[in-house]
Amino acid sequence: QVQLVESGGGLVQPGGSLRLSCVASGTAFRLYAMGWYRQFPGKQRELVARITTGDATNYPDSVKGRFTIPRDNAKNTVYLRMNSLKPEDTAVYYCNRVVSGSTPWYSSWGQGTQVTVSS
Repeated sequence: QVQLVESGGGLVQPGGSLRLSCVASGTAFRLYAMGWYRQFPGKQRELVARITTGDATNYPDSVKGRFTIPRDNAKNTVYLRMNSLKPEDTAVYYCNRVVSGSTPWYSSWGQGTQVTVSS
């Protein structure tokens, strides 16, 4: 199974910005739609950004206009650029392949990266 490594999280003040990175193993990264999910304590993961192989993107209303999800196929990397961060964005962020709607493909998740938005 592909290995996913997330990084870039940290503590940021409200209104600040972060860029998360997700590096995937394997050679077929360019063929996969990818997404970022986040998990609040005690809750299930929810999809916050998706990018297709053709660079079409989707975002839920909760992050639309603030988050973007570019990808660099040459580096097997998908990013999550987060602007205007709010305390309610505090969560552990994960990446995964997305095969349909918001459904993750790989059953094994990476460790995720913690994002904490606080003053």
